[in-house]
Amino acid sequence: MDFVVSIGLEVHVQLRTKTKAFSRSRCGFGEEPNCAVDPTVLGLPGALPVLNEEAVWQIVRAGMLFDCAIAKLCHWDRKNYFYPDSPKNYQITQQACPICLGGAVEIELPGPARNIQGIHRKVRLNRIHLEEDVGKLSHGGDLSLIDFNRAGIPLAEIVSEPELHSAEEAAAFLNSIRMHLAYAAVSDCDMEKGQMRCDVNISLRPGGDGPLGTRVEYKNLNSISGVRNAICHEIDRQRHILSSGAKILQETRRWEARRNTSEGMRAKEMAHDYCYFPEPDIPPLRLDADRLLPIRNALPERPFDRQRRFQKCFSLPYTLTSVLCPSRPLADFFEAAIADGADPKAVANFVVNDLLREMALAGEEDFRLQPDGLGKLAKAIEAGYVSKQAAQDALAEAYRSRTGLAEFLEGLSAREEQSDEPLRELCQRAIEACPRAVAEFRAGKGTAINAIKGFVMKESRGRADPKILDQLLRSLL
Repeated sequence: MDFVVSIGLEVHVQLRTKTKAFSRSRCGFGEEPNCAVDPTVLGLPGALPVLNEEAVWQIVRAGMLFDCAIAKLCHWDRKNYFYPDSPKNYQITQQACPICLGGAVEIELPGPARNIQGIHRKVRLNRIHLEEDVGKLSHGGDLSLIDFNRAGIPLAEIVSEPELHSAEEAAAFLNSIRMHLAYAAVSDCDMEKGQMRCDVNISLRPGGDGPLGTRVEYKNLNSISGVRNAICHEIDRQRHILSSGAKILQETRRWEARRNTSEGMRAKEMAHDYCYFPEPDIPPLRLDADRLLPIRNALPERPFDRQRRFQKCFSLPYTLTSVLCPSRPLADFFEAAIADGADPKAVANFVVNDLLREMALAGEEDFRLQPDGLGKLAKAIEAGYVSKQAAQDALAEAYRSRTGLAEFLEGLSAREEQSDEPLRELCQRAIEACPRAVAEFRAGKGTAINAIKGFVMKESRGRADPKILDQLLRSLL
């Protein structure tokens, strides 16, 4: 029997702020346990929460990136539950009135072999809301240890509609969120540091129209490979149960990555189980349009939009743009390198094939080189002053030694000045000697330049470099 798979994700992303969501306690990773805390984080009597304004604007930025509707008025709720990682026995979140509603995330899936271009589609969002993170539990033997440094860090919870239908689509969704939020400096989305975690809801139903099947949830998956593997496992598990005529139990399951299996934890909670009620210590928040407009205007170009622009304006193939555009620093470096007129494709190949290789070999994320230097190197190849191999060798040497490219380019400039001047004089004489060809070229007849070139080649006895000659003539004309 064929089954329709429906997957919804709840992605929890730590926002890039200096302090926590509802206190002045600092946000810090890697500090000594239970040092980045204060009375509010620990839920001590008399400590009251104060809303972090920057966390609000970061949520707004996220919502604008994904075309969400930004609420004019929102408030917070208490989600009541007992668990050791939540010292107050409740979490401050947004159940009834989230900051961001609707919207969609554009995802890219690998295209078929005959078409390298990826397949793009949009996955609708239900909401994005601001809440606080909980502490971190570490289990070992008969002990469980709690570190409250993470408690209170502002979280964006991004909730999708159940419109994903495979593990690959779920992975693409997470990759897109991570890419977009990093572009706008909303979050670093470092999953190894716990800055991005995911709850996955999976259900199967028989093919055709009908309501969604009973859903099973996997909580706190902290890697994209873990999400992919858990989904594949759960699809197989539910397919086997349904094919045998049994029913799916609505529950929360724990993913055991080491054993590539899962086990039931508890029956799935519903919203009413948490006894939500309005947070009495934080007043409602009004978001005026005049405060939102500057934030919208300051947003960066979205990565997939930038990729399409690179393909259209610079005629770059998908193979290059798919490497350049996911990283904002890399795409910015590329655009800076071509700012003075260097050939975009040549520079893109330098960045993707040569610069990234040297960075990988060095194990660094530092570009080390100046983008204008890379642009000049590409222009030198185009003008015929240096071979592509020599330029690649110069780039590699400059990156490894952290010096050398400037000296290499200075040597090229000297050679250009020495070789340009006599040829420039010949070109000027040719322009004066061929007024008819000059007039025809300036009138739009491109082939007329050949008559002027012929004069130069005759006078130089064929020794003029055709590439340099063409470049000089066109600049003079």
